[in-house]
Parts: sequence; C-alpha cells; structure tokens
Amino acid sequence: MTVPDHAPSGHLAALLASASVEVSSRGHQLQELRDHFARGTDVTITFLPGDNYRHNIETAAALRLAGFNPVPHIAAREIASREALDDFLARSRGEAGVTRVLLVAGDVVAAKGPFKSSHDVCASGLIEAHGFASISVAGHPEGHPYLSATATFKALEAWQDWGRQSNIRVDVLTQFCFESAPILKWLGELDARGIGLPVIVGLAGPATVATLMKFALRCGIGNSMRALRGQIGRYGRLLTDAGPDDVVRGLQSAPRAATAAISGFHLFPFGGLRKAASWLHTYRDEMAQPTAAASCGGSQNP
Repeated sequence: MTVPDHAPSGHLAALLASASVEVSSRGHQLQELRDHFARGTDVTITFLPGDNYRHNIETAAALRLAGFNPVPHIAAREIASREALDDFLARSRGEAGVTRVLLVAGDVVAAKGPFKSSHDVCASGLIEAHGFASISVAGHPEGHPYLSATATFKALEAWQDWGRQSNIRVDVLTQFCFESAPILKWLGELDARGIGLPVIVGLAGPATVATLMKFALRCGIGNSMRALRGQIGRYGRLLTDAGPDDVVRGLQSAPRAATAAISGFHLFPFGGLRKAASWLHTYRDEMAQPTAAASCGGSQNP
C-alpha cells in the first residue's frame, strides 16, 4: 500500500523498537541493562568531565561481552594528547569491537590537549586510520547554547562533506526536546540547506518532572521547556513521571516527508534504565494495536 505524503509517519514506530540508550562510563549499570534491554542494542557511553578514557574502554568491552553494541562518546576537550586519542581509538576497536563513536566537544571550557572541537578530532585522521565505519555528531533542534544557528548548520554541512570524502557514515544525534515542533522545524531547515545526514532523535526517558527540569536547565533546552511546565499544570506536582509520548506522537502525526530524515531514536534514561525500557515496550505495544496501526495509514515501512 502506498502511503500518501500527508499520512502520519507510522514508520517511526518501527524505529522505536531499535532505539539506542545511554549509560555512564563507570559500568555499574550493566546488570540493569541486561535485565531490561535486548542484546544487540546500541549503547552509548558518556564521557563526563574528569572521566578517564580507560574506564570507557573497560565499560565498552563489558558491553560487547554482554552482547550489546558499545558506542563510546569522545569528548574532544577531555583528550590530553594525540597519543591519548590514538590509544583510545585503537583499544576501543581492539578490545571492544567498536565500529561507531559519538563525537562531542565536551562540557569543559578549556581543552586539556590539542582538540578544541569534534572537528579537530576528525582532522587528526585517526578515525579513518583505525577503520571506524560510522560516527555520530550532536544536533541541537532548539539551538546551541554557545553557537549561532548559522554556525551550527555550517558545522553540519562540514560534517556532510567530511563523510563523503572519508567514506565514513555520519549521522546526527539530537539533543532532547519536550515537544515535536522544534524538531520538525529543525528537520525542515536541514532539508532546505541541502543537509542530508540521517538523524537520530534524542528522547528524554521518563522521569519526574523535577528531574527532567534539572537536566533541561543543565543542557540548555529552549522554548520546549514550556511543554514540560505544562506537565506540572496537568498533574499538579513535580514528582509525577513524564515521558516522551507527546514528542513521538507529534512526529508520527507529521507529514511523511517532514520526518524522512529520521533514521532512529535514542533514549536518555534520566529516570533510570528500567523506566526507559518499560516506556519503550509499552509505547511500542500500544502502536502495534490495530487501532494504532489504522491511525498510521495502515502501513509501516521501516
């Protein structure tokens, strides 16, 4: 069945089944991950200020051994030298079978070594030298706290060019939002500028509204904070859990062309892995019901 362009984007429901998730570099969440997420899930590993990259490698190796696909963050400003980056990448490949990394600048103001940005990491030539198949870079639908919109789009254009030249797949993993409108607007901007990078939409996993507000303020979330404040008005208290249902439904109800760039979803488990997995399974099961399938145009095209 051909789905008309104005039909709801039911294909996005299928992408939720393979959503990736995030864990800390300390490795203490491995058992919880085993209990609630399927083997083969992509699992990103944070690189927070002060982390030692050797711990990230140990966590990546443990994830691989447990049957998951580890995706370490590389925080450019935390890498002390070219030699350290070379070691990080070599051991990630050799000890954990890593094929994809997530590049970020890092949360510290001053770089500890020669890498001030994720672009500097790729300019080193070490990503290609160690045979990585793909990289993810950050996207900010509500704007970057320190860069203009023009600068962020130019950066993504540069990533697109780099991917073509290096023959390495580049995708964009977005910061979370609390409503779909800024994501859809941002996707439209990418299309208008000829940026054809696949997009993995970041979702704030279910947590109390108070917890979500804390992370939103820390991460510089913009106007969609009003949707989160609306949750307070709806439930009357800060300790009620809120999930990304409204965001996903908004994306699913958009015209198919508006969400064509979306290639997956990523869960930031702010309320813990158990809650994130429970939400994922419940939402996926709801979408599998006949009434939900009908509302999605009667066809799913992963």
